[in-house]
Amino acid sequence: MQQGQAAALGGAALRALGAALWPLSCFSTVPKMSLWSIVSHMPPEEFSGLFTEFPRSLRCVLADWLENQPWEFVNGSDAFCTSVASGMLSAMLEKLRSAASSNGQQCQILQQVNGIENMYRRDPLRLVSVLRAILDGEKAAVLKRDHHLPLSFHRRQEELKFNMGLQRLQHRVRQIQAQLDGPPASLQEPQLKTEAKASESELSTLILEAVKELEAAKQQVLKRIQIWKRQQQLAGNGAPFEENLAPLQKRCENLVEVHFQLHQQVMGASAELGAELVPRLQERLNEVLSSLVKSSFLVERQPPQVLKTQTKFQASVRFLLGPQLLKALAKPYMVRAEMVTEKQARELALSAYSSTLSESTGEIMHNVVALETNPTSGTCCANFKNVLLKKIKRCERKGSESVTEEKCAVLFSTSVALTTHNLSIHLQVLSLPIVVIVHGNQDNNAKATILWDNAFSEIDRVPFVVAERVPWDKMCDTLNLKFMAEVQTTKGLLKEHYFFLAQKIFNDYSASLEDFQSRSVSWAQFNKEILPGRGFTFWQWFDGVLDLTKRCLKSYWSDRLIIGFISKQYVCKLLSTEPDGTFLLRFSDSEIGGVTIAHVIRGKDGSSQVENIQPFSAKDLSIRSLGDRIRDLGQLRNLYPNTPKDQAFGSHYNKEQTGKDGRGYVSTAIKMTVESERDQHPQSAAGTLPEAPPAPMFNLPMLQPEDLQPVLSPMCPPAPFCPPPVPTGYPTGESSVNMMVTSNLGSSFPSTSPMLSPSLAMDQPLPPCEDLAFRNPLPFMPNQYMTGEASQMLSGGPSPEPRDEEMLELAPLTLMVDPPLQSTQRWLPSMNQPPCSDLDQFLQEMSVEGHPFPPPPQHSGYPSASCWGLGESRWDDSIRPGHA
Repeated sequence: MQQGQAAALGGAALRALGAALWPLSCFSTVPKMSLWSIVSHMPPEEFSGLFTEFPRSLRCVLADWLENQPWEFVNGSDAFCTSVASGMLSAMLEKLRSAASSNGQQCQILQQVNGIENMYRRDPLRLVSVLRAILDGEKAAVLKRDHHLPLSFHRRQEELKFNMGLQRLQHRVRQIQAQLDGPPASLQEPQLKTEAKASESELSTLILEAVKELEAAKQQVLKRIQIWKRQQQLAGNGAPFEENLAPLQKRCENLVEVHFQLHQQVMGASAELGAELVPRLQERLNEVLSSLVKSSFLVERQPPQVLKTQTKFQASVRFLLGPQLLKALAKPYMVRAEMVTEKQARELALSAYSSTLSESTGEIMHNVVALETNPTSGTCCANFKNVLLKKIKRCERKGSESVTEEKCAVLFSTSVALTTHNLSIHLQVLSLPIVVIVHGNQDNNAKATILWDNAFSEIDRVPFVVAERVPWDKMCDTLNLKFMAEVQTTKGLLKEHYFFLAQKIFNDYSASLEDFQSRSVSWAQFNKEILPGRGFTFWQWFDGVLDLTKRCLKSYWSDRLIIGFISKQYVCKLLSTEPDGTFLLRFSDSEIGGVTIAHVIRGKDGSSQVENIQPFSAKDLSIRSLGDRIRDLGQLRNLYPNTPKDQAFGSHYNKEQTGKDGRGYVSTAIKMTVESERDQHPQSAAGTLPEAPPAPMFNLPMLQPEDLQPVLSPMCPPAPFCPPPVPTGYPTGESSVNMMVTSNLGSSFPSTSPMLSPSLAMDQPLPPCEDLAFRNPLPFMPNQYMTGEASQMLSGGPSPEPRDEEMLELAPLTLMVDPPLQSTQRWLPSMNQPPCSDLDQFLQEMSVEGHPFPPPPQHSGYPSASCWGLGESRWDDSIRPGHA
């Protein structure tokens, strides 16, 4: 009956109404991943039974446009649904004809289009039913294969559902207004004329249906706001988040506009509705408005979730309905920010945020800001720019709960008055949970509390209740999300990485990967219980890996050059059968924030051994990058399984500087070496280390003053400033001195210091000083290296400090003596020393056997890795502050 009635109204009127009710521009946005993008790559045989009444070729032409229409939500056969279906049919025909003009099979497509128009023009609801069945079949096929639909598809369907409900509600308001006003003579919509002739008894039914539909639309908006808040919280762990609040603001404004119209209609029809029904309708309408106003007060920019006292921070709140409700205000409303505990937040939530805060739990400076409307952007915000938490009042903690597990929040509040409805509404909104710290060493554990709360809290929960145990697969998703966000990489964790992490957190090395999928992990296992044999928790270790990778290893991880999450035992299994020089990179299992190189070495007997080089920290890699360290080690040849290291790491090598720099200085370089256990000699039977092989030695004749004069003469100031001669008392007898010089410096000059740069050692001597006081090397030393008071002991007084361009760039004379020098006075020449006898003793003390810089003993079980600078001192990586 309804279909016949609609047909009688005329096709032209239906198309006009459909165009008015169905603005296609609202649905022009193409989703990021459509259902069609998946279906089009599936075998056509799976959908053969769907296209009996609609050609598959036209389905391919329509592509993802088809799923962006509300076929699923046109339920019913009333005049509204018929008009919407007619409008959708017209839009589809226009889309097909437009596509046919740019297609090679234009004639065939136009024939099919004409056939569709002739078949469904008189019954557009049948077309809706056919296309809804096609989409349902495609969704079922995708669910069967992938077990889920694209997230963007769900979001798009939710938008279609709301817009469809809003249009039905707006149509209902027009029906009521037509009933109140009566059909004017100029009305061009025949179906409204018919509806306006209904009896007055139907008016109350129309209004009640409209209020019911308004309440349903309000619930949908409130649910969407809750989803936005949850997505904002997940963004704290690195999840993608669309921060744009404009679509939500538009929804709220549309519903408030419908609310105002319904409110006026109820007041205008009070005589027809009766004295009993009007108050109930007003109460329901006021509840809708109050809920929309309170829910549209949001924290757009959250304060830091780990907040340190005496530190400034920023935040902002936004009132979505502010531009619509607070247009003509002489004075803006003020928003206040206050700290609340978890207990206070729970009390506010249970009272539906209708009660006021009795006491703030912390002292916040600059915590009152005006709520201002920006006409250009159409927003109403309060921006807190220089807020400072001065101090915090701790509450009583339960059991073993630490201060870094104590959660609080910032409460933003204000009151607004709606004069049109004589309503005064108190607006309150809580920030996300915050952990307040007073020292930087609490940051790590505070981040663990926030990570757990952000990941595993539920929508619309009681503040700040969160599960104590969660499924391991959800924990894997959280760790992967956090890792990719912190490192800023698109390469996430793999199932092999999850397997290693499960073994570590559960301390179970016998279970399989499938066994871990059914387990759950507790908060205590995550960041309260110390890992067996370690001094840190699972999260503390994982956060150290995050920090190291973010700071020093991002490019290596993104290129998949680091396996990283793999145990030392499994590395030995992987590399034991590989050729000599095969290596891989893994994160240290025993140190926080360390990466190590595991490599294969093979002895003369053919036996292989896997060695792990002492882990590198972020500080080490800031001195010399990982790529350059790998280049330094000649024993590393192939990255596991068989990639040459230069091919794998060549793009990560830094260019070595050669020659002199712009200031004329000879460039230096730091190189890393590794002392392998196979290079070390076994201990003797007595348990002592055997004597080290003799270092290269130079046998020098007795050093006479005239022999040292060419080297030391540059230190002599001009003759007028030379001090008078000082008797030294050193003997001049024949003797010999043995001094060790490292052979890899390539110097032809027998350097007195193993660290002396080759370029400096080979410099030509300057003309000797003629003053006799400087024919012996020792008198100048106190004058050059002692401060004022001691240097005054010399009769000539302190010599003037030469300028930079006058000083020769020589490394200080660095010799190790045994026993060490006790004081600076030992270097002072004695005025009463006998003329001979002490020089031999002095030279014997200065003679050094063995390497002048023996490496410190190793205790970690790793081979020693050291960086040597040519012309510089040595950095030893085995001693680093902050390592466990």
